[in-house]
Amino acid sequence: MNKPSDNPADPFKKALAEATKVMAHDPELNVTYTVDPSGKTADSVRLPQVSRRMTKDEVLLARGTADALALHHRYHDAATHAKYSPPGALARELYEAMETARCEAMGARDMPGTAKNIDAKIGAEARRLGYEGITQPADAPLSVAAGYLVRHLATGRDMPAGAQNVMELWRGFIEDRAGTTLEDLSEKLSDQTAFARFARQVIDDLGYGDQLGDDPDGTDEDDPDEAIEGEEEEEQPDSTGSDDQQDDDAEASPEQSQDEQQDPSEATVSMDEMADEEMGEEAEMPEGEAPLEPPPPPAASEADPNYLVYTADNDEEVNAEDLADPVELERLRAYLDQQLEPLKGAVSRLANKLQRRLQAQQNRSWEFDREEGILDAGRLARVVASPTTPLSFKVEKDTEFRDTVVTLLLDNSGSMRGRPISIAAICADVLARTLERCNVKVEILGFTTRAWKGGQSREKWLADGRPQQPGRLNDLRHIIYKGADAPWRRVRPNLGLMMKEGLLKENIDGEALEWAHRRMLMRREQRKILMVISDGAPVDDSTLSVNPANYLEKHLRDVIAMVEKRRLVELLAIGIGHDVTRYYDRAVTITDVDQLAGAMTEQLAALFDSDPRARARFMGIRKAS
Repeated sequence: MNKPSDNPADPFKKALAEATKVMAHDPELNVTYTVDPSGKTADSVRLPQVSRRMTKDEVLLARGTADALALHHRYHDAATHAKYSPPGALARELYEAMETARCEAMGARDMPGTAKNIDAKIGAEARRLGYEGITQPADAPLSVAAGYLVRHLATGRDMPAGAQNVMELWRGFIEDRAGTTLEDLSEKLSDQTAFARFARQVIDDLGYGDQLGDDPDGTDEDDPDEAIEGEEEEEQPDSTGSDDQQDDDAEASPEQSQDEQQDPSEATVSMDEMADEEMGEEAEMPEGEAPLEPPPPPAASEADPNYLVYTADNDEEVNAEDLADPVELERLRAYLDQQLEPLKGAVSRLANKLQRRLQAQQNRSWEFDREEGILDAGRLARVVASPTTPLSFKVEKDTEFRDTVVTLLLDNSGSMRGRPISIAAICADVLARTLERCNVKVEILGFTTRAWKGGQSREKWLADGRPQQPGRLNDLRHIIYKGADAPWRRVRPNLGLMMKEGLLKENIDGEALEWAHRRMLMRREQRKILMVISDGAPVDDSTLSVNPANYLEKHLRDVIAMVEKRRLVELLAIGIGHDVTRYYDRAVTITDVDQLAGAMTEQLAALFDSDPRARARFMGIRKAS
């Protein structure tokens, strides 16, 4: 006989597992409880662990998670979902969030009892992520808000406090852009295919149609119809029916000649010739296949489809260690350290100040009465008094800004040569080390060109006869000094590369900013901060000599507008000796490169400030004094 369990939570966990299988309509579903993040696969569901104390919050979270995953398992078809899933990162997040909301809304309609449980799960997640304290839409994920709004409109239920806050921050924007489309929501819930098309339309309405990819219905529905029509046209002349059938054919096709009606074999030849004339090479394709046309080349820029690049064949994205051998990097790093020596005291004070401000916000917050974690010494007295009392453990809560990545995008143009590039490299060094101590990941990128005056791109343009309006006419060089996941000790010599003679050339800011933005969107962190350090407007003599004078500047403005509109990345800039506030909403201009360290630390410290009012004050950055 099996020994009965002494864990009072086991009966509840067993009952919840059985209820999950019934709700999912899958008796073979495997239900487990784990301290790892909850989720599901094709044949299993992972639910949050329930301790022997069975606190109210634990029970509600487990029930809500079980209901949500069971409903997703029941109402979600993976093949249909994959067919309509967009390739773009943000579009896919919106698509996933709306599909999850659809499944939960279907459950609330068919099984009203699930709605309250799922509300508890959503409320717990919103509290864990700090959604109640958010005051700016830029701090709230658009995809999450869209999912909340779809669920709210489909069920008519108010969302829990934190989720309601996030939804309301974005609601005006979503309804302004996609309000007409959202009116048809209730009609689409039961049909996943119709809802997938609806979700793609909402994504397009919100301004992310460029991330949807090809229309998944284009080849599945249109081409087979064309193939069937073609088969019917070929079968009609070959049939050996009576005169009545030929008369019917004549009435159905008045444009056919009398010769075609009288001689079926000639009609077949004539139709083939007509098809050859109309379709050309497409008539020779195998039966049942749609005519293939070469896809249009992708736009050179998401921000501006009219932005042209003459050739990208010679562009490069390269790691810093690939541009110099280890011995040279160590030598250049030693030279950079010499530049740092006179500023060592001031920079160290700024680094310590930033670290103190960040660590001050890392006041420890604990969850008590856990089954695992750190032994809670404060509760040992009750164990001594009553030896049968189980030991109590505590777990430290994560602070909000730990799930953050910061990218520093440094202008590596020739005008930065000398003291400006040394100060920029030193500050990037200090910030990377400081933020790494505070568990904030940092990426350091640089941008320049491979050559002066156009390089191989210009040579190709000259060889092609100098076409008019060629677009960008130089070879890009985008440098990765430090990846976000690379520990600082391994890449420390890389920043010395900025001291290398001949590295700094032209600067094409728009494409560099777009490149850094794309890299950040691929990151899993919830909060993304991109800081640009530049000394002025984009300049490339080769490009500007054969295009409008504002060609590169216009593209930079378009990219900035795209990044700030999408609000997935917090964008800020520091201009060295030049006013960059005319480009960026959040920007500061410094007149002396020695002010750079202070400006960088102050801006980052303000961004990480837990006080919403302090962060709001940062939204209007003033010129550095």
